[in-house]
Amino acid sequence: MSQSALDRFDHAILAALQRDGRLSNVELAEVVGLSPSPCLRRVKRLEAEGYLTGYRGLLDRDKVGLGMTVFVEIKAERHFIEASKALQEALAAIPEVVAAHMVSGEADFLVEVVVPDLKAYERVLNERLLSLNMVKDIRSNFAIRIIKTAAPLPLDHLAG
Repeated sequence: MSQSALDRFDHAILAALQRDGRLSNVELAEVVGLSPSPCLRRVKRLEAEGYLTGYRGLLDRDKVGLGMTVFVEIKAERHFIEASKALQEALAAIPEVVAAHMVSGEADFLVEVVVPDLKAYERVLNERLLSLNMVKDIRSNFAIRIIKTAAPLPLDHLAG
């Protein structure tokens, strides 16, 4: 299904579940203006078609002891598809990596690492990141304060 095939009810469901993924089907149906049965069918369809990819709780990083966020710029050693795939798989397998993006510019990848403290980051850097033979250069940027994180996606373009 293309974006244009989504109607206003689908848009409303996606927006409502981004704001609160714990809504019951009855609550969701009320929010979007449907009865519960059609609402549930739409949610199941949106899940099956990959618009809804999962549900999760958002945790306070400080309260769970993960108070350090580091944005790591990684430059690949070689630029060919096999090395890129291997690096992507390696990054995806590191538990402390909570987000990874292939980017353009000076770096090839921008990675978000979450750890308890500097000593833990040093371990991740030395034992996991620098041990990857397809890495040419690494630059670490330490977050001073989180201002906004895990915000809902802006879906206004779907309504047009």
